[in-house]
Parts: sequence; structure tokens; C-alpha cells
Amino acid sequence: MFCCGFGHRDVFSKIDDELDKAIADAVALGCDTFYTGAMGEFDVLFSSAVLKAKKSNPDIKLICVKPYMTKEINENKAYYNAMYDDVMIPTELIGVYHKGAIKARNRWLVDNSDVIIGYIIRDYGGAYTAVKYAERLNKKIFYL
Repeated sequence: MFCCGFGHRDVFSKIDDELDKAIADAVALGCDTFYTGAMGEFDVLFSSAVLKAKKSNPDIKLICVKPYMTKEINENKAYYNAMYDDVMIPTELIGVYHKGAIKARNRWLVDNSDVIIGYIIRDYGGAYTAVKYAERLNKKIFYL
């Protein structure tokens, strides 16, 4: 099973314990692959929580899903290889206009995940839109 997390770029409260619990709950449901967009503070915390869970569940995979290719991926290859089990750009995003690519990537993440973890504290932005889309698809969502 697959899980992804959405949260605002900036995190304004301490969510580490809640995030650890949500990851553990997702693992208990059978999630073994976790997708992250790796674009903001929430994504850093999400990735850290998955890596922490991976210590006691070594079969867990953490996959970085980028909306498009950037030179950062090549310039920081050692970091990406150390941090993630894989880095991917979904083929469905090839040719998507740059300004719409993140929104399209977020929809791909929801479409390809069984469980969503959401840190939403305001009613606008990409994380909010993605979690609302997941709600419309009746995905299992853990709210922080």
C-alpha cells in the first residue's frame, strides 16, 4: 500500500509526535511505500518520520516524487541517494506546463496513494487542495 503526506510549506507548531503516530498507523494498515514531494518544511518532517519508522520496519520505502526535472536533482545526487530509496518524475507529468506541474504532481500523489497524511491549518494552498481532492475520492486520511 502507498501513503503520501501533504502539509503547508511552513509548519507553525510541533507535529513530530502526531506525525510519528500517523506514519505508524499507516504502516499498521499495510503501507510500505511513502511518497513525498520534498518541497517544504512539512515534507522534511514527513520524510524524517518515515526514516525513523524505517529503522524498525526496514522494508519501508521513501520515494521522492518531483513534478519536473531540476538541476538540483543532479547537483545534489548524493543527498537524494542517501535520503530516498528512489527519486521519480511520473511519466504523466511529462509535458505539463511548469506552473501547473506541482498541482498535477499532487493529484498524481493522491491518485496513487491509499492513505493520506494531512497537516492543514488554513483553507487555501496546494496542500489544502490536495487533501480536499483526497476527501472527494474517499481516501483514508489521517489529519494532524
